[in-house]
Amino acid sequence: MIVNEMKLSKRLQTVAEHIPKGAVMADIGSDHAYLPCYCVLNDLASAAIAGEITDGPFLSAKQQVEKLNLSSLISVRKGDGLEVIQKGEVNAITIAGMGGSLIAHILESGKGKLTGKERLILQPNIHARHIREWLYKEGYALIKEDILEEDGKCYEVLVAETGDKDAAYKDISFRAGVLVGPFLAKEKTDVFVKKWSQELEHLKKIYQQIKVAAPSIENQQKLNELSERIEILKEVLERG
Repeated sequence: MIVNEMKLSKRLQTVAEHIPKGAVMADIGSDHAYLPCYCVLNDLASAAIAGEITDGPFLSAKQQVEKLNLSSLISVRKGDGLEVIQKGEVNAITIAGMGGSLIAHILESGKGKLTGKERLILQPNIHARHIREWLYKEGYALIKEDILEEDGKCYEVLVAETGDKDAAYKDISFRAGVLVGPFLAKEKTDVFVKKWSQELEHLKKIYQQIKVAAPSIENQQKLNELSERIEILKEVLERG
C-alpha cells in the first residue's frame, strides 16, 4: 500500500467513508481530484474517474493524478456532469461541495447514464432537500446520512441506492424528512440541533420582516411557505 501524503478535509473524509470497498468511482466536479486520489491510494476504490467542466480544475486534477503516479488508475475527464462516464462504467458516484439544487440538476441531466446499481454519495453545501426530492422521485432509497461541522459551516452527506424509497421516512412526515433528513432527525446530534435552531431563528426574522411589508399575493404566499417551514422545524426540534 502506498503511504498517502494527502489529508482530506473532514467533509471529504466523510464522503470517502461511504465508498463501497473496491468500487470503481466517479467524482463529479472533482476540482484537484483529491477525493479520488485519496480513495485509490487507501484501497477504498480500485479505480476512479475525475470529472471537471472547467479548464483550471481539470488541469489541476490531471497534475495531481500524474504527480501521484495514478494515471493508470484514475482517468481525468473534461465534461459536464455525468457525461464524463459511460453507462455501467462505475458503481459509485460522488458529487460534493455544490448547492443541492445544482447536484439535483446534474443527476437529472445525466440520469440516462445511471443503471440504478450505483451508490450515490452526495454532499451539498446548502439545500439538501432538493436532492432528497430528486432521489425519492427517481426511486432511490436514502440508506445513510451524516451531518458535520467544519470551519464553522454545517455539511450534510446523503448516501442512496435504488430500493425502498419510503423506508427512511416511515417514522417522520415526508415534508419534515425531506427538509431536515429522516436519519438526521432521528439521530438529532448537537450539530443538527445547532444548524436547524439557527435556521429556525432566521426564518422567524424573515417572517416578521415580510409581515410588516406591504400586503401582496406574493408576500402572502411567502408567509404561508415560511409558516409551514417554521412549524416543521419546531416539531422536529421539540421531538424527544
